[in-house]
Amino acid sequence: MAFTLDQWVIVLLVFLLGLFIGGSMFAGTKWKRRYREDAARRAELEAENKQLRKEAGEMESLRHAARKDAVDRDRDRL
Repeated sequence: MAFTLDQWVIVLLVFLLGLFIGGSMFAGTKWKRRYREDAARRAELEAENKQLRKEAGEMESLRHAARKDAVDRDRDRL
């Protein structure tokens, strides 16, 4: 009994569907774990960036105050 072209296409589609379903079933926990680890790292980096921005703002305020003091001292000398 020989297969027709339509039957071979159906066999191929069923095979590909089996690969897709099997791959998604076995890889599910690995990808979930990697996603959670990545989300945790991203949250840590965002918190660190927020802290660095805050410190940079404080440094800029200190620079501004130092410049203002220097200008005031120069003005007082004149």
